[in-house]
Amino acid sequence: MAVTALIGRKAGMTSVFDEAGAMLGVTVLAIEPNRVLGRRTAERDGYDAVVLQCGERRESRVSRPQKAEADKAGLPAAGELVREVRCSGDTDVDLGAAVGVADVFEDGQWVDVVGTSRGHGFQGVRKRHHFSYGPASHGSKNYKEPGSTGHSTYPGRVFKGKRMAGRHGGKRRTVRNLRIVKVDAENGRILVAGPVPGCDTSFIVIRHAVAKLMPKGE
Repeated sequence: MAVTALIGRKAGMTSVFDEAGAMLGVTVLAIEPNRVLGRRTAERDGYDAVVLQCGERRESRVSRPQKAEADKAGLPAAGELVREVRCSGDTDVDLGAAVGVADVFEDGQWVDVVGTSRGHGFQGVRKRHHFSYGPASHGSKNYKEPGSTGHSTYPGRVFKGKRMAGRHGGKRRTVRNLRIVKVDAENGRILVAGPVPGCDTSFIVIRHAVAKLMPKGE
């Protein structure tokens, strides 16, 4: 089996001690066995991938195409989250099969974690873009103002992409090259060193690192 990613949830953060006695901040990822919902092949779809599902969803909340695909795989209904995972053309996986943590990951492996960052609502340029504050002395009127946003007569508008106030967070983010500290296959948990995007209980996708960091000198 050559599946390279799994769907799970962010359970929270904690601290563990490594073999040298140093304390590491780790994120706990709860990974339930993912069910294989479908298969994409280069001959039929133009690329090779495996469709995985995680969690449960009421049948009334499942779309007809997903229900038809679940019936084809012999599953009761589509899961709460469905994702396609790229794989090699010679990947041998059966529809409806369960893919666990131990089948994909191991201790010391480098991984990428994809999640949705926390939403902060409408924010100003200080929090959204880390602008500096203006003078805080008496009489100052530009303590929190964004400053100039464009030209005057020509072109008489604000260019697209200008860093201004707006919605902050709530976007898809990928943290690359995190090291797996421990794989707890019995309880379906993975400990990765460092933080990952999203709040607790939010969905994440953990996959093999696309571009693994190499030690200096290699």
